[in-house]
Amino acid sequence: FVTKEEQQFEKMKVMQILSITVVAVVVLPAVTGFSNSASRKAFVGRQQQKQQRQQLASSTLSSSSTSLMDTEGDAIDFASKQSIEALLSSSFGGKKITIDEAKTTNGMPWTHSIDEELGDDALLYMPFWTWQMDFMEKSLTNLRAQPCSSEDVDFTFNENKDKKARIVNACFASDEYRKIRMTYYDAGDKTQVFNSVWYPNPKYNLPILGVDLLSFNRKKYLAIVDFQPLHQKEENHAATFEDKLKPIKEKYDSLKGQMSSKFYDETQFFSKQMLFARFEDENVVDNELLPAFQEYVGAHLNLLKETTPEPSDAQAVMARQQEYDTYSAERDPATAFFAAMFGNDWADSFVYDFLFSMSERKEKEGDAAAAPHMGGPPPGVRQHGNPGAPAATQGAAAAATAAAPQRA
Repeated sequence: FVTKEEQQFEKMKVMQILSITVVAVVVLPAVTGFSNSASRKAFVGRQQQKQQRQQLASSTLSSSSTSLMDTEGDAIDFASKQSIEALLSSSFGGKKITIDEAKTTNGMPWTHSIDEELGDDALLYMPFWTWQMDFMEKSLTNLRAQPCSSEDVDFTFNENKDKKARIVNACFASDEYRKIRMTYYDAGDKTQVFNSVWYPNPKYNLPILGVDLLSFNRKKYLAIVDFQPLHQKEENHAATFEDKLKPIKEKYDSLKGQMSSKFYDETQFFSKQMLFARFEDENVVDNELLPAFQEYVGAHLNLLKETTPEPSDAQAVMARQQEYDTYSAERDPATAFFAAMFGNDWADSFVYDFLFSMSERKEKEGDAAAAPHMGGPPPGVRQHGNPGAPAATQGAAAAATAAAPQRA
């Protein structure tokens, strides 16, 4: 919970930063027109944000960069600018959400399925949701709820009463993580899904935590939990992590499977210690999957706490996370799944504006395709070994969502 004093202090810091920057580059065009809602949207809108992110991702932190400069000539990193935009959006009309409101949105945590004929055990993965909420509140610093929306779509909740399906989303941030999103999809016994992705604060050049758990007809189950690397080589991160995961994985025999390469290249975009399982015995969920999930989440936070932050790396790490989102959105097989349930427009926006909100849409057919990013990390990221490969994908969540129904 953020106190009024803390909010005021953050606002004062932002105004101090703005007062010593070349405000005309980013802020002035929007601030001068904030009384006009169209002007405000133009400033905090999706297209301008993405243009800024794309421009910043390709720039460096050198003195010749077009980045905003402070009075001492130091580049203001991408993460700081993102924080400024977020606070300005909140201060000038953005919807503020408390932790309690986020926890209880749309009746969460649900106790019964949308299919009223089912018993109170139908929501198979709700204990994962409630445990994660409790863990975040107890373990994260300055936890705060974030809106689950784009310019014109609120993704907090959607339902199809005719098909007896509903989805709820929540989004958070903390000092350790710039974004933590959570999704629960309930379609009775037909489908149960819990998905969560944890993006570290970009001052940590560390993997993204991806979680995707699915159940189909209470007969087929699929689970993926992984530290999804930003670089192909582990040593290119600020700290190694697979040695910390291996002892955990060794304890859970049912979670040592190997995913197919139908949607993603698991040799490049997933760690060797990924928890992966296809199973038909539902007891695995409580006996192995839940404790393994809890241990991986705890290990990820511990990894951040044990790693020395490098603020100068933030802009380049954000570029990696953007590549991660773009790769994932382009390959996400869940789009068709959600389109059939909630409509094409909502599904497309859900994938690009919420699940992978930093992603860039492909150019229209006939346009020149953008050249893929090749080679090592973008300029500015410290090398912890040999140059890395392209950024990783969130893949765990998306690959499981639609791939599993085809196998069920």
